[in-house]
Amino acid sequence: MAIEQSAVFIDAGFLLAVGSSRVTGTSLRSATLVDTEALITGVVDATAEDSGLETLRVYWYDASKDGVFHEAHKRIALIDDVKVRLGRIGVNGTQKGVDLRMGLDLVEIARNRAARVAYLLTGDDDLAEAVEAAQDLGMKVVLVGLENEDHYLKVTSVAEHLAMQVDRIITLPSELITRCFTPRTRVKRVPNANSEGGPSSTVPLPGPPTQSRKPVPTPLTVRAHGHRGLHPEPAEAVTRASRPSPRHSDSSSGVPSDHARVAALQRLLDVAGEVGRSVAESWYDTCTEAELEEVLSDRPNLPIHIDATLLRDCASKIGEDDTDRQSVRQKLRKTFWEHIDLLH
Repeated sequence: MAIEQSAVFIDAGFLLAVGSSRVTGTSLRSATLVDTEALITGVVDATAEDSGLETLRVYWYDASKDGVFHEAHKRIALIDDVKVRLGRIGVNGTQKGVDLRMGLDLVEIARNRAARVAYLLTGDDDLAEAVEAAQDLGMKVVLVGLENEDHYLKVTSVAEHLAMQVDRIITLPSELITRCFTPRTRVKRVPNANSEGGPSSTVPLPGPPTQSRKPVPTPLTVRAHGHRGLHPEPAEAVTRASRPSPRHSDSSSGVPSDHARVAALQRLLDVAGEVGRSVAESWYDTCTEAELEEVLSDRPNLPIHIDATLLRDCASKIGEDDTDRQSVRQKLRKTFWEHIDLLH
């Protein structure tokens, strides 16, 4: 007989990316400061209120180079009843081993009947099979998401297949995200007084980096640095716009006309341009002078975490398939650099 308690499984890459998107408009993790202890406490409170059960443990899954604990991971591991599990970041920036660890822990706890209910904070459909296995062993599996009334699943960045496999879905209070995620203080760069056109210094400015910008929708998709698979929402308005209208099709074959295909591609490129500018501004607002010089020195190559953010945020608006287009990726990177030039 299962013990009357629950277990909480948190994909840190997923949670930190969607939380950052909610408050800054981009999934760039460096754009926000996160009160991780308060965030974990809030998740536990929400799940305990839902189940009425004591929480066995919180499992926090993240990735690092060679799976080594950083100081932030050590601080999280010292929180009561929290277990940190680390995967590795591969050479291409993808997260390795996190989904596997999460799935194995879920099934093992179900097999040992250590908990009756599992709460998953993730969006990745790679866990669907582990969910089914845990259910077959008698465990209830509940998905925890961020509320999104504009989406038919009513949550942000969750794969449809995963949503169909879990027993039900609950959402975190919006107040928890806004309270625990704080946009980093803007940095203003001013010329060095000792030399005209010389190195810049940085001066912090009050206020969030994206205070005046309209937030970008938050669903995510591309397998990227620190997270393997935040899945897309349909982005229905953009998707519909990118599909050629029947009136622009060849009347005899139903094949879209050249004009319709060109117009659809231009709409995708326009979205990519918007994302490139948004990520550039958010990153520039919060990076240090040393970070800026390091990135500029490696131009036109982009650091993995910036490139991954561009892909995730673009895929959140047009889907992964269209983001995989070479022309779209080129537009993302080109616009990012162009906007950095304007800001610098």
